[in-house]
Amino acid sequence: MKLKETIKDSLNRLLEIETEDSFTVESVYYRGDTLCVSSQLGCPVRCSFCASGMNGLIRNLSSDEIIDQYRIAVSEGMEIKNIAFAGIGEPLLNWENVKRAFHYFKEQGLKASFYTTGFPLKNFKELLELPHNGVNLSLHAVTDEKRKQLIPYGQPLDQILGLFKDHLSKLSRRKRKMYSIAYLLIGGVNDSEEEIQKLSQIAKDLQVGVSLLKYNEIDGIDYRSTSDEEYERVFLQLRENGIRVTLSNRYRTRKIGGCGTLMINRTVLTK
Repeated sequence: MKLKETIKDSLNRLLEIETEDSFTVESVYYRGDTLCVSSQLGCPVRCSFCASGMNGLIRNLSSDEIIDQYRIAVSEGMEIKNIAFAGIGEPLLNWENVKRAFHYFKEQGLKASFYTTGFPLKNFKELLELPHNGVNLSLHAVTDEKRKQLIPYGQPLDQILGLFKDHLSKLSRRKRKMYSIAYLLIGGVNDSEEEIQKLSQIAKDLQVGVSLLKYNEIDGIDYRSTSDEEYERVFLQLRENGIRVTLSNRYRTRKIGGCGTLMINRTVLTK
């Protein structure tokens, strides 16, 4: 693999890396210490709000191709302490290669965290037992009907939440802080007061916090972001229900590297 281009905005650096078969995979360096790596070329989960899976899965990345994203970033002078498996692809659907890359990163003294839809369940269960530094379960909906709309190939809620709860029930309060629910707020889709109330109940039942993500609008996808006022309203509703909430930081609300904005062979680059 070789670096094709590094695209910068005021906060992030987007690395476009060419594979030996001439595809381009994207990684994002942000916060001055974290590299978000991709695990697949494309994505089979096909989330309806996400640019990364618009054309489905092309192929899995090898463990070396995942690791090379880190090696190339280091060779470009980037200081990296944390790896986030949160780029293109569902890590659990390329599990053997992701595990090999994960253990390599841990051997380098790096902290590694995951964003995952939790599919398939057997790999999700194994992930939870790894010596990771954080797992964010990408929920994005509180009913199976709405989740099917947003994540067509996701796991039914009762199955994924049941497994998650079983694991969390064995942990101390301190260790549970390493886990959270990721909820991407999409205007007029999953942001009603009733849905946020249900989200609060799920978080309370699991005794975890919520990573409340703000949707970045994408050309060709008919979803809208929430206004700042709507975003604050949901944040306050969760907080009033006693939920620990982490907001989208300034790095994840940029066009480069925002949730769902990475893609294969980008044709329109953000300046």
